[in-house]
Amino acid sequence: MPRPINETTYDFPTLRRNGCVYVDKTRGFHALITDAGGNNLFFLSRPRRFGKSLMLSTLKAIFQGRRELFEGLAIAKTDYDWSDVYPVLHFSFGTMDVSTLEDFQRRFVARVKDGLREAGCEYDDALDPDVNFGNAMKALAARHGKSVVVLIDEYDAPVGHAIADPDKAEAIRDRMAAFYGQLKENVANIRFLMMTGVTKFTQLSVFSALNNLCDLTLAASTATLLGYTQQELENNFGEHLRAHAEAMGLGYGDYLARFKHWYDGYRFSPYVRESVYNPVAVAKTLVAKNPYFGATWSQTGRPSVLMNFLRGTSLDEVDYEAIPGQPESVFDTCDLRAIPPVTLLTQAGYLTIKDFDPNFGYTLGVPNEEVRRDLNALLIQSLRRPETGALVVAVRAALAREDFPGFLDALKAYYAGFTYGPREDKIHEANYQRLLAVLLSASGLDVTTEATQAAGRADVVAEALGQVYLFELKVGGTARDALAQIHARDYAAPYRAQGKAIHLFGLAFDPATRRLVDAQFERDEA
Repeated sequence: MPRPINETTYDFPTLRRNGCVYVDKTRGFHALITDAGGNNLFFLSRPRRFGKSLMLSTLKAIFQGRRELFEGLAIAKTDYDWSDVYPVLHFSFGTMDVSTLEDFQRRFVARVKDGLREAGCEYDDALDPDVNFGNAMKALAARHGKSVVVLIDEYDAPVGHAIADPDKAEAIRDRMAAFYGQLKENVANIRFLMMTGVTKFTQLSVFSALNNLCDLTLAASTATLLGYTQQELENNFGEHLRAHAEAMGLGYGDYLARFKHWYDGYRFSPYVRESVYNPVAVAKTLVAKNPYFGATWSQTGRPSVLMNFLRGTSLDEVDYEAIPGQPESVFDTCDLRAIPPVTLLTQAGYLTIKDFDPNFGYTLGVPNEEVRRDLNALLIQSLRRPETGALVVAVRAALAREDFPGFLDALKAYYAGFTYGPREDKIHEANYQRLLAVLLSASGLDVTTEATQAAGRADVVAEALGQVYLFELKVGGTARDALAQIHARDYAAPYRAQGKAIHLFGLAFDPATRRLVDAQFERDEA
């Protein structure tokens, strides 16, 4: 029997006691806590649900000397001194109510109380949370005769939850700044600090006060510290993967390639090309073992501020598959009132590093198929037209029934709904192509744009429902011209060996009205 997968807890002792799958990251943790360079104050940013809480729970158990939990893991094979036990202050500020400043203050005090009491410290209600925090560090150091380990999970969550209301977010940030300021005041009493979050709010006092805080967010040493590499996936989940492949009726090699396409692709360092899987996506997919790949991580919640941003976005302006020329500052947030859209999407986990050039900066893009479909669904929703939800359903239903006239009618209505201002002197074919890709992806199809082939590049290729759909777009031409190009360059050739039905679509757009004015389809009979 394979070891069980626990998809609901991120508590290291619970996973180990229950014999659940645990992907061993303790070699990297050991390197951090025994840093030969003397670093002991760390910050690490990662998207939500990426293993940050489990990392802190594991570090906590190490510093508490709970060696029995680490049998068989990498750190147990080192010379780490398990008798060197430290007092630990552990705080988690995720999922806090920030409806009002009063609600935030009440929850914040409660979280600080919980952390202090777990460490054996009393909370003095006559004092503010920051003073209690500072007093606890001093008291624990004096009581144990050694410095304190401080672990802070989701340090930025209260600010992030309120970011759609900049006044409230700034007020929360200012109130938390005093709490984090205690870290500087007590740095001599800190053996180790690990602070995690989704966002690096550079105006929070911790970043200016702690000059020796080591930001690991883009470091090569932590590129794969969270998330699963391909090797870790196969080594730890092999039996589960094979069982899911069987449920899907796929050969193991084909299954792994599709699994990778759907859930891999996060790259967290410009210096390391290896990508990682989202742990939640892996766990939820392999526990469910549905006979298809689907949304997992993307269904665990979406930041409301992201939805607010997308509502002001034009779908055809940005190609989220590749956004080049981004500076390193794209990973930080300085001004709560003017967060760059790319920063917001990166912090939310919808974009990741695709490439890096020291002369030209970062290229960011969508990491995988799950995120691609979810982002495209969000983009469709952001149109705020009541018919867009029904449109997605109608498109998929029409394709499933092979009702291609109905499908093309839906496409014409879709394009007719877009308006363009005077700055768009010329709408390029790529704009129409992007809008088509967004709609098809949101409708549940596996979409490739500019599919490179021996004789050229097909504009859009979509696959689903045991079918292949090839699209060629013409601006100022005719649908017949578009179909003729598909035939002349035999864009269908690479797909015939799959044994699927192949459907060809020629779409023609009027550059004056920017509408889909001519559309034809036929089945590939070669």
